[in-house]
Amino acid sequence: MKTLLSCEFNIDTACVELKYSDGSMISINCTAVEDEVANNRFQRSELDWLIYNDPLSYAELILNGNPEEYLRTVTELPQTGLD
Repeated sequence: MKTLLSCEFNIDTACVELKYSDGSMISINCTAVEDEVANNRFQRSELDWLIYNDPLSYAELILNGNPEEYLRTVTELPQTGLD
């Protein structure tokens, strides 16, 4: 069984990198994820917060969760007054 050794954001590659005890590595391209799942700047901001503050939760969300549903749940669009 492989054990997770580290999970961190690599600013040079814009990837969250997970390194395991067996020498394997997973690299999540954060730019590609945002392009695919974030529909507005508020959703991108939420993903950015996770990337910088809790990269392990970000990785779990992308690899095991439903990022679209998560973003619909946690982001709220401001009211424009034009409704």
